[in-house]
Amino acid sequence: MLRPGGESVVFKSVFLRWLNGMINNLVEFDSDGDPIPETIIPLVDGGTEGFSGQSRLILPRITSCFECSLDAFTPSAAVPLCTIAETPRIPEHCIAHAMVLQWPKEFPNKKLDGDSPADMKWVHERAVERADRFGIPGVTYMLTLGVVKNIIPAVASTNAIVSAVCVNEAMKVLSFCSQSLNTYMMYMGSEGIYSHTFVYEQKETCPVCTIHTHQLSLPSTTTLNTLLQQLCDGEFRLKVPSITSSSKTLYMRSPAVLEKATRGNLDKPLKELMMSGEELVVTDPVFHETSLSLVVTFA
Repeated sequence: MLRPGGESVVFKSVFLRWLNGMINNLVEFDSDGDPIPETIIPLVDGGTEGFSGQSRLILPRITSCFECSLDAFTPSAAVPLCTIAETPRIPEHCIAHAMVLQWPKEFPNKKLDGDSPADMKWVHERAVERADRFGIPGVTYMLTLGVVKNIIPAVASTNAIVSAVCVNEAMKVLSFCSQSLNTYMMYMGSEGIYSHTFVYEQKETCPVCTIHTHQLSLPSTTTLNTLLQQLCDGEFRLKVPSITSSSKTLYMRSPAVLEKATRGNLDKPLKELMMSGEELVVTDPVFHETSLSLVVTFA
């Protein structure tokens, strides 16, 4: 399976996590617990950023999966609104000011369209005006597009090299003509040309490709909403988690009728909803049909 490119960074992460969970769930096992080869769908993934790129081969339930490498992705850094509004320091702050603060005031009933040249031109002009006021150089139209649409600049030569590596790996998987990649290749072309390969080890606590019960210690007064937020901001980086215990549903994001029925639990302390050491089951769209086993003990 070759993954299509051309998407934003945020979409790539969410889509790949969903796809990764799906192909791992499709793997079937024999009576000895070994994966059945016919049910394994290889995933060839590649990406570029400027003059750097990478390619990897994922064999579900055999090699490390995409979720195993999630720690290598740096979370998006949030910029305080006060910095954007009062003390901009870089061009991106000026663009964010035009996009987040000026646009809603000027067009309260219109949503900013990142694909509209007229909208982007307006944001760029306002960002240039603010940058000139604070003596900040570097606000360009392309940078404005990059900030608004979260686009990483692409270099044709890097794209060509990485796409060739991906196609080469796909051909090797399909024809068994040569040894396939094991499991990760990095390319760096900013200063000369250099590449190297290494084995990305499987994460023992991966919620997708391993069977592991995660342990979490929290004060008994911690609210359910705080726990869910910790699951979103912590190592698991969930998006819209739902959570159930062995005896009842604590919170469900969908359907709407269940979300409404369990919404009142969000502000309740965990001691009112569960016992210490009870196992919880967490589901999230990024895991496809995989669930996360979590045991919460009260500190």
